[in-house]
Amino acid sequence: MPFTFTKCLTKEGVEFPGLYEIQPKVFGDARGYFFESYSEKDFFDAGLTMKFVQDNQSFSTKGVLRGLHFQTQHPQGKLVRAMTGKVYDVAVDIREGSPTFGKYYGVVLDSEKQNQFYIPEGFAHGFMVLTDTATFAYKCTDFYDPKGEGGLMWNDPTIGIEWPVKDIVPNLSEKDTKHPAFSPDEKYFDMNAKWLK
Repeated sequence: MPFTFTKCLTKEGVEFPGLYEIQPKVFGDARGYFFESYSEKDFFDAGLTMKFVQDNQSFSTKGVLRGLHFQTQHPQGKLVRAMTGKVYDVAVDIREGSPTFGKYYGVVLDSEKQNQFYIPEGFAHGFMVLTDTATFAYKCTDFYDPKGEGGLMWNDPTIGIEWPVKDIVPNLSEKDTKHPAFSPDEKYFDMNAKWLK
């Protein structure tokens, strides 16, 4: 199989349901490299039977932080990777009833490693650029819906994300400076909702 699928765990060893780090097999020689970035067959064989309907791409400079974003209507699962550069990518579980509700998982996505991260529906998502520039790409399981757009503070103290760049102030959009704090009592998503099955 040209992919290695690794389930993601909290620091305490609890599995995040549906969250995976994915490493494609990269074939390289003096000419360059080749790899499959997605194969429906291999993903389905691994139990990841999502259907992707939209591809997005962004370009950012060092210190740009995008997030934490989610959609309450038409929630999106995302397969994300850094096409160039390096980013610290974060997923926060906001599914009511999940064993990892309110917990986050972070991974460095590096264009030299070509590693990927699958984030299912029901997570808030964001990333911070670690290199001078980065091109970030992701496949989505549903279409963007501005009516259902939501967000959480990037530096919410309850979630406690340990962003790796300490010496610079993150470059945020105006919208991302206004997201509310995470609330354990908020009904963001239902873990047993039909769209999660």
